[in-house]
Amino acid sequence: MRASGRDTRGDHGARPAVRPATGVAGGSPADTAAVEREATKRGARTDRRVPTLDEVARLAGVSRSTASRVINGQSYVSARARAAVTEAVTRLGYRPNMLARSLATRRTNSLALVVSEHGSRVLDDPFFARLLRGVYAGLAGTGLQLVLLMDQDGQDHAALGRYLCAGHVDGTLVVSLHGEDPLPGQLRSAGVPTVLVGRPLSTVDLPYVDADNFNGAVAAARHLAAAGRGTLVTIAGPRDMAVGIDRLAGWRCGMAAAGRRTAGVAHGDFTVEGGAAAMTRLLADHPDLDGVFAASDLMALGAMRALRAAGRTVPDDVAVVGFDDSDLAATAVPPLTTVRQPVEELGRTATWRLLGELDAEDQLPPSVLLPTELVARASG
Repeated sequence: MRASGRDTRGDHGARPAVRPATGVAGGSPADTAAVEREATKRGARTDRRVPTLDEVARLAGVSRSTASRVINGQSYVSARARAAVTEAVTRLGYRPNMLARSLATRRTNSLALVVSEHGSRVLDDPFFARLLRGVYAGLAGTGLQLVLLMDQDGQDHAALGRYLCAGHVDGTLVVSLHGEDPLPGQLRSAGVPTVLVGRPLSTVDLPYVDADNFNGAVAAARHLAAAGRGTLVTIAGPRDMAVGIDRLAGWRCGMAAAGRRTAGVAHGDFTVEGGAAAMTRLLADHPDLDGVFAASDLMALGAMRALRAAGRTVPDDVAVVGFDDSDLAATAVPPLTTVRQPVEELGRTATWRLLGELDAEDQLPPSVLLPTELVARASG
């Protein structure tokens, strides 16, 4: 996807080389010569010329356009020519002029990661740190930079969309969408290459990468039912997020398959505080509950806090299962049984999918669903 009138896939023709100016700024040739003579007297290196693309092509014995295609990683170059250009680049110490390349290709060499959450939430939730590590791993060796954009109180979403569609970035990863967020549609209409992390609720035609939230929740339900727990409840995620909807649907499906019914459902916001508040409500409505599935590890930790405050022990009185397998799960007291989702792999795969979009690769999958698995620990 790309902005109107903007070719984000680049100009596959030759790039004009920009030769940096040499000498003394604002000085005459005589000034420059005097400086170089003085440097020679002191044994300093005076050759400050930067090798040009023409020199690389001349040394490699190929045309300037062929050298440009090799340096820019384009196809339709013979193995022999590619090897000759690579050797010439090494011998001359050639470095592409990124400003000239950007002007020639109309690309910014940067991508945006848009997180549709408030900044404090992003910093507090380990999910986003792990996702960011995955994105950076996916960008390794590409030379691309990442611009992180977070939702802020009172932010003008239209202004964010205009920024992303105005050519400031070459492509966008969008994470943690809520409801019918108009941003994906804006990006799609403007032709900005975009990949969503998480299934969108809207019908916008954009590729996405997600974890198998449905079957992960099915596994949690089966686990608690098989443990012989009698009154099972769940702390579901937000109603306006596909991840919350899919995990709740999977939980209900798993309970039905086990011949069981859900005693109660309370919704949280994927935070410790939200999980504690939801657990308190469930305890008030179902004081005999002895098993709970929380749709995120943070909410599970909040539920354990509320259970302790109510005088319940985990897992003797109440078994608790979370979702994510964050670093906090293994260090919880007791260690948290949870559903593992490959968060860093989500970031890497979404980045791979976006880079493929930028390079106009053929037969890219419209969506990718990564597997989840139950990790049994001491909490239930």
